[in-house]
Amino acid sequence: MRPGPTLADLPLRPELVGEEPYGAPQLDVPVCLNVNENPFPPSAEIAADMAATLTAAATGFNRYPDREATALRAALAEYLGHGLTIDNIWAANGSNEVMTHVLGAFGGPGRTVLSFTPTYSMYPEYARNTHTGYVTAPRREDFTLTAELVLSAIDEHDADVVIITTPNNPTGTRTPLAVTEAVLAGTDAIVVVDEAYQEFSKHPEDTALTLLPRFGNLIVSRTMSKAFALAGGRVGYLAAAPAIVDACRIVRLPYHLSAQTQLVAEVALRHAAFLLGQVDQLRRTRDEMLVRLPRLGVDVIDSDANFCLFGPFTDRHDVWQRLLDRGVLIRETGPAGWLRVSAGTPEETETFYTALAEVLEEIR
Repeated sequence: MRPGPTLADLPLRPELVGEEPYGAPQLDVPVCLNVNENPFPPSAEIAADMAATLTAAATGFNRYPDREATALRAALAEYLGHGLTIDNIWAANGSNEVMTHVLGAFGGPGRTVLSFTPTYSMYPEYARNTHTGYVTAPRREDFTLTAELVLSAIDEHDADVVIITTPNNPTGTRTPLAVTEAVLAGTDAIVVVDEAYQEFSKHPEDTALTLLPRFGNLIVSRTMSKAFALAGGRVGYLAAAPAIVDACRIVRLPYHLSAQTQLVAEVALRHAAFLLGQVDQLRRTRDEMLVRLPRLGVDVIDSDANFCLFGPFTDRHDVWQRLLDRGVLIRETGPAGWLRVSAGTPEETETFYTALAEVLEEIR
């Protein structure tokens, strides 16, 4: 068989030349604390409910799924509360596809999306893939945002879409609700508040969902990957004015959300009380990290997410590798010199502390 073409031989779009697929390392190690997953698998009861639900529906899998994900969107609206209905909710394959729908509807050629660095590394890829211009403004030294900073950047870049990530990834930093409110009052741009980690916040009730009745340009993005331990299910969703939901429906692919995905997500929502109890445990683990990491001799950024950013290190890759050599995988991401670790099970987290203490002793 003749060898096929290489990427260099293909007529790629110019902005894709030299690019590599996104992805954190997926390595077979004892302790994986690198991608902010919920470390607790579904309980036996939840797994059995998922299996029974899928089995009961399997004879209908020869038909296309509900392209509007009606039952799932209704369940998500009930979970979120705040008077939301199905007309306020859109769901897709992870918050990644949600953001692609948002930029497909409100971005595109000649339009600009603005975010605030350091922040989630996928945002520029969403922009690139939807032919949207991507610009950034730096956060303050403590990685926080002010309304003045955000509004100034919107004016400077004439942004059409603005992303405020709270709690922010990779820093864990929270943006106060008053800042978001002031930004919304000061711009007509579409403002996306990415609350992927909101359930882990010290005050999860302080959510931009409370602002939806007043601001038609607000989108609140969430995911089931983290709090609902459903990273493998790939379900993200947004809450917004019905017209914004309709805009996303225009750009979605037909039947974009499989019947299996919808059903599994509905099962998880039925068990929300149990799953959010696990979130409480992870929140306690995060809070303990904020205390124990400084005792080991490193700085840590105050976090409202299920992870912590710690450092700084002269050679963070060396620290990352030494931890990996001990079977602990964390993430080399964010500002230069810093590393990010996810909250794990009690056993995983203790293994991380032990490994880090050994590494710090070696490099001092």
